[in-house]
Amino acid sequence: MAFDLGPTLLPERVCVGATAVTPLRLDELLTWLAERLALHQQCAVLNVNAHAVVLAETEADFRRALAAAEVVFCDGVGVWLAARWLGTPLPERFTPPDWVDRLGRLCAAHGRSVFMLGGTYDAVSRAAAALRKCVPELEVHVHHGYFDKSGPENERVIAAINAAQPGVLLVGFGMPAQELWITAHRARLNATLILAVGGMFDYLGGTKPRGPRWLTDHGFEWLCRLLTEPRRLWRRYVLGLPRFVWIVLRQKWSGR
Repeated sequence: MAFDLGPTLLPERVCVGATAVTPLRLDELLTWLAERLALHQQCAVLNVNAHAVVLAETEADFRRALAAAEVVFCDGVGVWLAARWLGTPLPERFTPPDWVDRLGRLCAAHGRSVFMLGGTYDAVSRAAAALRKCVPELEVHVHHGYFDKSGPENERVIAAINAAQPGVLLVGFGMPAQELWITAHRARLNATLILAVGGMFDYLGGTKPRGPRWLTDHGFEWLCRLLTEPRRLWRRYVLGLPRFVWIVLRQKWSGR
């Protein structure tokens, strides 16, 4: 399905497992986001990697969240390679920590602010400071991610976002919590661009090491994460990656 939300028509999505990915280059995405900012037209921008493909197999709410987003870009080398092997190549993979400075400049150019939501207060504050250093003229608001996502505290967070009226809302709760929260509340949010960014605040602010650039640029960010947080992530990669390979093989054999 293609979305016609303004001057630029997004290309039709391609499927990897139960996920449908928008085949975009980063420059194309940024151009499209600039149009949304200029039009004050809200959109949700999510991303997928191998872990997302595995989650989408069994979690219907997560699948619906991906389907409801205007853009779902490729953030993982596994998805990029799988799409290529399935005969529906994606032009590029990119991950938010590598281009959040460009997004910040885009937001500042339109006279809008950024709201960072997620992580610990220390991590998100450090991330905000790093972004302000890159884009000194940018106004950045922050709120930690450790709050009740369904009660009065959640209402106070939504009120804080709406008071700031950000051009960009970055939500970093981890997958699938961030996608489900965005989908559940976006109609009530006074924010134009709403992006799921996972653990970006930790990496942007230096709270956690991201790994050598020569590895992350060549698709081995997952390995760096596994080596630095083996107890937390071993299930995702040691058990999840074989499951991802099976999903792709099944799709290839079925001709779907």
